[in-house]
Amino acid sequence: MSKKTAVLVAGSWGTALASVLADNGHEVRLWTRHPEQAEEINSLHTNQRFLKDMKLSERIRATTSMGEAVTDADAVVLVSPSAGVREVTGKLRSFLSPSALLIHATKGFEAQSLKRMTEVIAEELPDYDPDRIVVLSGPSHAEEVIVQCPTTVVVASRCEEAADAAQDLFINSYFRVYTNPDVTGVEISGALKNIIALGAGMNDGLGYGDNAKAALMTRGLAEIGRLGLAMGANPLTFAGLAGFGDLVVTCTSKHSRNWRAGYMLGQGKPLAEVLEEMGMVVEGVKTTQAAYALSRQLEVRMPITEVLYQVLFEGKTPKQGVEDLMGRVRTHELEEVAQSAAVKWKSET
Repeated sequence: MSKKTAVLVAGSWGTALASVLADNGHEVRLWTRHPEQAEEINSLHTNQRFLKDMKLSERIRATTSMGEAVTDADAVVLVSPSAGVREVTGKLRSFLSPSALLIHATKGFEAQSLKRMTEVIAEELPDYDPDRIVVLSGPSHAEEVIVQCPTTVVVASRCEEAADAAQDLFINSYFRVYTNPDVTGVEISGALKNIIALGAGMNDGLGYGDNAKAALMTRGLAEIGRLGLAMGANPLTFAGLAGFGDLVVTCTSKHSRNWRAGYMLGQGKPLAEVLEEMGMVVEGVKTTQAAYALSRQLEVRMPITEVLYQVLFEGKTPKQGVEDLMGRVRTHELEEVAQSAAVKWKSET
């Protein structure tokens, strides 16, 4: 059954998800702040800034009016950068029906409050049931989804009915969707993998090879799991699509903004120059700040995150950062994971 859907905003991932919805026969309203972008999408069916030369479905209609996009929508998909989620959700409040399905696909924390995106959204939508908010995450580059490369993602919600509805909305022959009740774990995985991808890019920029990158990814996943356990996530989530799957694709793909930013940092470019050259949001930078603060607040050991924080914000060179990690005190591989699991077990019994 065709549904009226709204997608906020018209970046690369928002446009790719709008394309999936259009391919599934839904009416799509794509909200943008920029009149020239809306005109391009509606007249030329392209979004050149974010997805060069890709033709978009005529089912996608762009608008600069959030009211036009959202009013009477059966489903609303929020795909703003993390720094803009609170503002966009605040504007959404005037138009969103309590019965509409609300899905977000943003990977990050709010830098000031250290809150996950569902927490921010719930605060800005006091009349919407927070248990029905759905998060969409997993290994999924917009550049591949838009050309219908096989992609598999996960939708998480504390409400099984809402997760099932999101699954039905998006699933098709090239976009497979699983459900998961662990909202916390899925959001933490999607945010923190960007930190490790920055490190993977630095590794490649330094020319340190695959051995070092494999170790970084493996120990990075352990860090993600430790913080996730401390925040109440299910450890199995980190072995799934939102965890391991998204980590792999973000650390190894040419499409990854975070990997590309890290690569330039590894080649010696300063952070300000890297961000200017990227021209798009690099979520891993702000997420490193948030994760570092959370690790200290919750007393969770995150040595890779700590070193990346020092490289990004305290002037440490990437080369010195790697040397510091390699020179850490000897430890047992499973010791830290076992300690984190024991803490979680004690809290539940």
